[in-house]
Amino acid sequence: MKDTLVKITLSGGPAELATKDHSVPMGELDRPLKISYLSGYEHFVLDDEYPTADRGDTVVFRWSHRTKIAE
Repeated sequence: MKDTLVKITLSGGPAELATKDHSVPMGELDRPLKISYLSGYEHFVLDDEYPTADRGDTVVFRWSHRTKIAE
């Protein structure tokens, strides 16, 4: 069950990322999400107080900050 992929919705951050389909393993819902984008990473945190992914709902991750890729 931990490896079951859960659909997520991204809130905030670059608009282009929100238009793509995203999913994460159910066992990783409590971890921050880091997505490579252009010359950096966009960071997202779980925004749902009570995720209901086991019912097939999408889970919302809220944008928190951006970091640059180290050169």
